[in-house]
Amino acid sequence: METRSTLTRQELEIMKIVWELKTATVRHVYEALLRRRKIAYTTVLTMIKILEQKKYLKRSGGERAYVYQAARPKNQVVKSMVQEFINRVFNGSAEPLLVHLVRDRHLSEEDLERIARMVRESQ
Repeated sequence: METRSTLTRQELEIMKIVWELKTATVRHVYEALLRRRKIAYTTVLTMIKILEQKKYLKRSGGERAYVYQAARPKNQVVKSMVQEFINRVFNGSAEPLLVHLVRDRHLSEEDLERIARMVRESQ
């Protein structure tokens, strides 16, 4: 199955847990999700299998259960998702996104200075 860069909300939630834990069983992910909201164990199992098929997770045999770890680093996945969003919503231009963030999110002067410094350093 071809890897898609955009994850669903539920897939991303699971990936964040796996990235945080480094390695996890279905039970580990299920218990982490259960602390946030009610969810069925079978739903978590299904979502993990989908993430494995999409090549976001890889599994190895554990002593009693499969152990999963991220197949792609978090920064790579986030970068792909942001780029896909910019392409889809802003026709590939990041400038309108930044303008939107500045106008609607009320970034502090400190935030704007930090962004300007990063832009200067990247050139």
